[in-house]
Amino acid sequence: MLRWSRESRGPDRQKHVSSITTDQGIVHYEVYGRGKPVILLHGWLGSWGLWQETMSYLGKYYRTYALDFWGFGESGKKRETYAVQDFVSLVDQFMEQLGIVHAPLVGHSMGGTVSLSVAIRYPERVSKVVVVGSPIVGSSLAFPLKLAGMRPIAFMLFNMMSVFRFGVRVASPFICRDERFADMMDRDLSRTTVESFLRSIASLRRTDLRPKLDQINIPAMGIYGDRDIIVHPKQWQPMQSGIPKSHIERFPLAGHFVMLEEPQSFSEKLKAFLDQDDPPQQIAPQPHGSPLDQTTSVTLAS
Repeated sequence: MLRWSRESRGPDRQKHVSSITTDQGIVHYEVYGRGKPVILLHGWLGSWGLWQETMSYLGKYYRTYALDFWGFGESGKKRETYAVQDFVSLVDQFMEQLGIVHAPLVGHSMGGTVSLSVAIRYPERVSKVVVVGSPIVGSSLAFPLKLAGMRPIAFMLFNMMSVFRFGVRVASPFICRDERFADMMDRDLSRTTVESFLRSIASLRRTDLRPKLDQINIPAMGIYGDRDIIVHPKQWQPMQSGIPKSHIERFPLAGHFVMLEEPQSFSEKLKAFLDQDDPPQQIAPQPHGSPLDQTTSVTLAS
C-alpha cells in the first residue's frame, strides 16, 4: 500500500514524501528526481535527512530514494528485532513494492553494511554498491558504540535522555564539521526507541562481512574519511582486498559524515561512479562556483 503526499520545491523541483506498509510495519521514504533509481540508506541513529544535499545533486540525473529503517526516523517502531539482516529484508521488500528490479545501493555507516549484505543475499537486486564510512567488521566500531550495544548501558542512556542528548550535542563538533550536524542528530535521536538503539548497534557489532566479500561481483566503491572517529578509518582495507571490483575514495580532511562535510566533492565522485558504463541524461543545470569545488581526495583502485 502506498500513501503519497507532495511538497513543491519550486517550478522544476518536486519532492515526494511517501511510505509503504511491509509485513513488519510502515517504512517512510522520500524520493527526488527523475531517471534511473538509486537507493540511499542511512546509518545508526540517522534518517533519510542526512542525504538531503546528496539527493539535491543526484536528483538532476537519477531518481533518488532515501528511506528510514524500521525503528528510525519516521518509520514504524513496533518490531522486536532490529538486526542488520532485518534491514536487508526491508530493502528487498522496499524494492519489491516499488517495482525497482535492479538498482545501485548507497549506504552510510550501518547503511553501507546493509548495502553490502543485500548484494550478498540478493545479488540480482544490486547493480552497484557504495559504502560511506561503513564497518566491514563490527569490531572496528569506536568503543562508545560498542558500549551502546549493551542493554544496561542503553537503558541508562535512555533513562537520562536529556543528559544523553546534551552529551551528543557537545561531542558533535568532534564528529562532523557541518554546523547543522548537532541539530540533525538531536532530531533523529529524539525519534529513536531504546530497542532500535540497542538491538541495531549490537547486531552491527557482531557483524563480520569478510568471509563473504568475494561473493560481490559488481562494482563497489568505498568512501572513507581519514579523520573518522566512529568507525576505524582503515575499514576500506578489507573491502579493497575482499571485493574483486572495488574502488576506494579517501577524504583526508573528512570524518565519518563525508557527505555532510564535503558534499560537493562527495556528490561528484558518487555520480562519476554511478555513471560508469551507463551515463544518465542531465535533467537540470549543474551547480557551480561552490567553495567545496577545491576539496581534495585520494583515489585507490584494487
